[in-house]
Amino acid sequence: LQGIFVLGLPYALLHSGYSGLFLIILAAALCCYTGKILIACLYEENEDGQLIRVRDTYEDIANACCKKLSPKLGGIVVNVTQVMELVMTCILYLVASGNLLSHSFPYVPVTEKTWTVIAFVTLLPCVFIKTLKIVSKLSQLCSLVHFIVILVVMTYCLTQIHQWSWAKFRLSIEFEDFLVSVGVIIFSYTSQIFLPTLEGNMKNPGEFRCMLNWTHFFACVLKTTFALTAFLTWGEETKEVITDNLPSFLQTLVNLCLLTKALLSYPLPFFAATEIVYACISRGNHSNYRSPLFALGVRGSFLVLTLLMAMFIPHFALLMGLTGSVTGAAMTFLLPSLFHLKLKWKKLSFLEKCADISVFILGFLCSLAGIVCSIKGLLEVFE
Repeated sequence: LQGIFVLGLPYALLHSGYSGLFLIILAAALCCYTGKILIACLYEENEDGQLIRVRDTYEDIANACCKKLSPKLGGIVVNVTQVMELVMTCILYLVASGNLLSHSFPYVPVTEKTWTVIAFVTLLPCVFIKTLKIVSKLSQLCSLVHFIVILVVMTYCLTQIHQWSWAKFRLSIEFEDFLVSVGVIIFSYTSQIFLPTLEGNMKNPGEFRCMLNWTHFFACVLKTTFALTAFLTWGEETKEVITDNLPSFLQTLVNLCLLTKALLSYPLPFFAATEIVYACISRGNHSNYRSPLFALGVRGSFLVLTLLMAMFIPHFALLMGLTGSVTGAAMTFLLPSLFHLKLKWKKLSFLEKCADISVFILGFLCSLAGIVCSIKGLLEVFE
């Protein structure tokens, strides 16, 4: 919930003004809600009225919803969407690593692609990750590094408090710029892909809803505080990645921290993507598909694929925006609300049905707007 997207929030406020502060709060509430209804779809009541976990994954939920149409259609759609988003996320971390290394050591005569390969070499041990426990340890370190970056930026901002002015906020906003802000803010909260696995691995799954409430609350407070202090410091000069606004003596330190964060962030989407693919392939009875060596081959192939795509995809940022608008909105808003309506329709109150339908419509509009903006950007680049 506190990923690299957070560094773009001050820039989002530049283009959304006061409405951006409201959006940060609204996005937290909506993403928390869709997380809860997604997990609710994993459970059904037994004859005694007790909730029993009858499904384990996002794929199982999709298959249950589409079983009358086709037993496996829903699962295929969800798996393809999940893998697309996870792979693109891995590629983004690799590209970011190469870029950060290039900017941290400008005096070294090495191209950005070569730096990307160097970053890739440090990620080779990922092929040996077999459990979520190892990933969680790396994610803990990632969170620690992230808070160091946030602390450095906010400390510098507080030293400039004498320059703060609420007059820097825009009252009038341009619609297209506003849509960019909406995308940055909403997708900084997305975590639905990981939730079924996370809830299934909790020692006490009954505390999941409470955990989701508190994490989204604290994420909202931190995002709002960070975005507000940074924007009040630089105003109209706020850059897309706020660390670029820092003085040079701090930039190198922060860039190295961000590099560490990017490398530590890679294992989570990588592990999730390879687990999905391996599970799909090994469902057959052929014992070769369930061997440890085959699993190692799947993870190794994925690792190389992310490197090749990171090095050779042109206009990556625009393609990432297009993919995020399609897969991010689908996995975060469209599918959870649609599945919840399908599986729980008879047990939902009128207000719950209205809430799910509203979230679906909002997600559809966000996705459509993001697709239009991304395609427009791609056309402008190719022209």
